[in-house]
Amino acid sequence: MKPVDLLQAVLDIADEAGRRIMTVRASADFGITEKADHSPLTLADMAAHRHIAAALKTLTPDIPLLSEEDADIPYETRRGWARYWLADPLDGTKEFIKGNRDFTVNIALIEDGYPVLGVVVAPALDVGYFAAEGAGAFQIKGGVRSLLRTRRAPARPVFVVSRSHKNPELEAFLATAPDHEARSRGSSLKFGQVAAGEADLYPRTGPTSEWDTGAGQCVAEQAGAQVLRLPDLTRLRYNQKASLLNPLFAVIGDAGYDWKPLLATIPT
Repeated sequence: MKPVDLLQAVLDIADEAGRRIMTVRASADFGITEKADHSPLTLADMAAHRHIAAALKTLTPDIPLLSEEDADIPYETRRGWARYWLADPLDGTKEFIKGNRDFTVNIALIEDGYPVLGVVVAPALDVGYFAAEGAGAFQIKGGVRSLLRTRRAPARPVFVVSRSHKNPELEAFLATAPDHEARSRGSSLKFGQVAAGEADLYPRTGPTSEWDTGAGQCVAEQAGAQVLRLPDLTRLRYNQKASLLNPLFAVIGDAGYDWKPLLATIPT
């Protein structure tokens, strides 16, 4: 099946995962534990993961899944995957625990190292972003669907930055960048902000894993953005090495604007 033919079904899967997250959010017990890398894990993460894994298995039995909550798959195995699902069942667990609303469900389809389908659902905000190669990118908010397109960079651009992962490198970049507005958002919502023409640049100066970015990258790219590795400014790619950590990257909304001088100032 073509990515576009799978898009509505995957959006439905992400919506249901979001509802299961919200059920846990409404309870008195998140069941917070700590993973080996000291990142938090909650009952909501696992409820969303179990639903996504089962639903994708039913939808596409022959396409494997790499999920943050089931990522112990040797590179010797996954390096042979030409096509696979990449999911973060609850992106922004720290935001979820804090009671913020900036958390998302991320599901992407990766083909030959690049995302060709992406769904990002923010259940607490009642907003979703979804895209498929060749079909464009869309937002659904309050049940209303609209086409997403990036905008031309204004004289005073908007930078969208991480809410929970600010670091000295980011602060140094913002301090020396030309006049701009900086907005903080959590999870994959930063990709959606650029895709919707609400922000112009998302500089990532801290660590991310591939499941954090696959779905958002597809949405942003299909809306007209570019997602570029730093410092070489090549397109961000997936499943190319044993480590699942991404390089540093930047998301630019206006591909016709000369971002190179500014991007060169981002510490790497």
